[in-house]
Amino acid sequence: MTVPDSFDQTSSGYSLQRAYWLARAADLAYKDRAVIEDQAARWGFGRVRHHETRFTPPFPLQDTQAYTMASDRMIVTAFRGTEPAQIRDWLSDATTPPSPGPGGNGYVHYGFAEALRSVYPEVAGAIRELRTDGQSVYFTGHSLGGALAMLAGARMYLEDPHVAADGVYTYGQPRTCDRLLADAFHKGFGGRMYRFVNNNDIVPQLPPEPVFTHVRALRYIDSGGRLHESMPMFSALADRAKGLTADAFAPASDGIRDHFMRNYLAALEKNLT
Repeated sequence: MTVPDSFDQTSSGYSLQRAYWLARAADLAYKDRAVIEDQAARWGFGRVRHHETRFTPPFPLQDTQAYTMASDRMIVTAFRGTEPAQIRDWLSDATTPPSPGPGGNGYVHYGFAEALRSVYPEVAGAIRELRTDGQSVYFTGHSLGGALAMLAGARMYLEDPHVAADGVYTYGQPRTCDRLLADAFHKGFGGRMYRFVNNNDIVPQLPPEPVFTHVRALRYIDSGGRLHESMPMFSALADRAKGLTADAFAPASDGIRDHFMRNYLAALEKNLT
């Protein structure tokens, strides 16, 4: 298998190629509007909508940014993430009360709920506008963007199921919700969610358990860059310990280094080749 030279726009099921391309789309969310539009056109997505809102929650996050691109076969909404040190600081705060989850199912981290609430109506409106011929719909994002992608998929499925997304792919996603929402999400959407974690990435280890948990469907990238569709707990612990020894002079930096989007892309490319 080689790194594909065109965006995988096939409509259903999991594929490593799609994981790679949606990671590229998640990475593109960090760029400015002109770069996003130019690259989307090169990938065959002729229509782009940008989503950006500002709000004032009680922590450093102040805006939500995303874009939606559409072709005649596929629609992708990618949410922008944030710097690892910044998201680590406010996710470590366990004092913020959670917010009710979509469709009245469970609870969500307050910061994620506010961030998505600020932009979701615009995102949903863009998908309704652009979905002119039954195109497949995907959400993606890295870091904070991964949390918002997962919650957007949950909200669409639980509140508007006739336009439920075909898939959600996230990279370095933090814990987002409680077990009640995770279970409701998996009941009908579990086969369409894929959560990639790179070895010791610190962000997926936050916010703290047991209040918050992960949705399942883990795809684990080990310390050698190999992708696993499942990883027993003890094997994962041993592999994470191995990853900590990769930089003998700065072992604590491994959790930040593993979070960088460029390292997720490099690992996916390695597995494709």
